[in-house]
Parts: sequence; structure tokens; C-alpha cells
Amino acid sequence: MRFQSWMTGLAFALGLTFAAPEMAQAEKIRQLAEVKGARENQLLGYGIVVGLNGTGDDPTAPLATQSTLAMLRRLGIQVDARQLLLRNIAAVVVTANIPPFAKPGTKIDVTVSSIGNARSLEGGVLVQTLLKGADRKTYAAAQGSLVIGGFSARGKTGSKVMSGTVTSGRIPQGALVERAIPTKFLDKGKIQLSLKRPSFVTASRMANAIDKVFGKDLARAVDGGTVMVTLPKGDKKKKNQPSPVALIAQIQGIDVKPEQQARVVVSERTQTIVAGGAVTLAPVAVVHGNLTIVVREAPKVVQPEALAAGETAKVDESDVSVQEKVSSMQYLEGAATLSDLSHVLGTLGLSARELISVLQALRSAGALEAELVVQ
Repeated sequence: MRFQSWMTGLAFALGLTFAAPEMAQAEKIRQLAEVKGARENQLLGYGIVVGLNGTGDDPTAPLATQSTLAMLRRLGIQVDARQLLLRNIAAVVVTANIPPFAKPGTKIDVTVSSIGNARSLEGGVLVQTLLKGADRKTYAAAQGSLVIGGFSARGKTGSKVMSGTVTSGRIPQGALVERAIPTKFLDKGKIQLSLKRPSFVTASRMANAIDKVFGKDLARAVDGGTVMVTLPKGDKKKKNQPSPVALIAQIQGIDVKPEQQARVVVSERTQTIVAGGAVTLAPVAVVHGNLTIVVREAPKVVQPEALAAGETAKVDESDVSVQEKVSSMQYLEGAATLSDLSHVLGTLGLSARELISVLQALRSAGALEAELVVQ
């Protein structure tokens, strides 16, 4: 069927066997939750890229020129600003994410993006740029050659060829951490686990799994997105106090079955449909009509008869036809799994755009037992 071949190429993968919602696979706690306090932080900086082959900012964007002049003056070189008419420099913004527990000397990746009118950053080198956090303190310094994910070529007559993005690039391990960000993940012998996808069911299962492993009542689900864990203490007399790091590593390795949410994501722009394994369909009757209007323009040439006065003229004629397919009501039986759902909807024989409309109508009628997300 047309629907089945389309769904195979997109997301439903017809012909495969999907597990029922209660057979969801277990995942590690480290994949489901993060320890509060142990997270990444964003860094931001402003710098210049040099070494471009005439593709940098032009004089109408003075940021690069002013920055270069200021850099030369800091190096003890006095240059007249009117003499700096360069096209091999570009003003850029540098961004990076510093991971938790990063120490001075750790290397991190940076992203460099043009903020002027540079045509390309290909072949450029980033001059030392200070990266600051939200508190305006410097935490890293970036420098190095850019890696561009595209290319561009321009001819003398103005024609050009471009592939990918050439006004932004990356520098793998291009920044050195100069200052560590204080990290506090332990509060009075307790840690807080923040779920990446809040769910009361998952939070409750996570707390029960932790208590089952340690054999004590240590974990408590505060809400759908937070689980508070009291780290167990050893015997002080025997001096066998467990390490908090070892305990957290043990907790993160515990298996938990997360709640599988029933959700269908629809992208009308790309005509893509992605459905989870917990999506079900209640019995419903569907009637889908299709009306097609075709307008054809058929210009004709009218020529006067022999020895008659007049000129040859062009006359436009339009042919309008309406085609409407006869639609019959189809009864769709209930579907318990994604495999059944794809088979049931496949009986409609609809195109991608038509199926998106049907899914929205099924959700409005309460027959599609899932959350419908339209992008």
C-alpha cells in the first residue's frame, strides 16, 4: 500500500514487532536523571578570526577592524585606524559548554560564529579569546584553527557555489579551562536526582529501586521530577565510611523501567510522523473525502480568413474540471500496539498529508489514546 511504503521510510517501520507498553526496557538511572549540582555551564566570548582569504568583514562592518586595532595596541604596535582596511579578518562570537568537575588545563570544544558580513570563515584562525560565564568571570581561553562543515567558491563574474554553512565552525578541544567552577552536589549527606523527563511513575519506581538495592528506606520521591536520596553511612567504629562518589556511582548504575509515554509527533512541514510504542487506538469509524479541482489553460491562435481584414490574435481558454472520489465509511478496529496501529491505519490507503489530518481528527474524537504534538 502507498501508506505502508511511506511509513516504512519514515518512522512506523511496518513489518517489525513492537513491544507492549508494559514491556519497556529498563534503563540506568544515569540515563534518566542528573545529580543536582553536577551539570554543564555555558561560556561566551567575543574574538576575531584572522587568516581569511579575502572573505572577512568589509569596512562597512567596523567591528573586526576596531578589534584588530585594539589587539595591536595591547601588543605595543601603534597603527593608524585609516590604514586598517583588511578583508582577511572577521568578528566572531565564541561559545562553549564547560562540563562539571572540569579542572584547569582541561580542553573543551568551542563553536565560532560570524557576527559581521564575512562571506566565509574557511581557513581562519581564532585569536586568543577569553570565555566568560554568566557571572562575568573568565573560565577558559580559546584559540586555534577552525573546522568548517561546508565550502564556497566564487567566480569573477559574481557566480558562486556554496554547500553547508561557511560562516560558523568548530575548534575541537580549542579552549583551555583556566578556572574550575565550584560544584556542590552533596547537601548534609543527601543528593537530589532531577529527572530528565518528569514523571510520577518513573520517580516512584526510581525510589523503590534504590531502596531495594541498599535494603533501607533511603530514597524518597519528592515530586514527579525529583528524588531525594540519603546516602548510607557505615560504622564509625570500624572506620568503613563509604565514599560518596562510590555510592553515587552505584546509584547511577541501578536499572529502572521508565514510564513509556504515549505520544505521536507530527511535522506538517516535512510530513513526518513518529509514534511511540505505547500509542493505542480505540475502535472508530472514519470517512475521508477527497476533492480535486483541475484548471487547465489552453491558449489558442485565431487567424482571420483569407482576404479578410483583421490580425492574428491569441485567445486564452480555460478548462475547469472537478473530480471527487467516492468515499465510504471504514471501521477501524482497536489497536493495542504500534504494530497493530500501523496495520489498522494502513487500511485507509492515505498519503502523508491526508494521514496527518486523520490523526488530528482521531485525537479530537478521543479515539487516538496518545498525546499529539504538532510541530
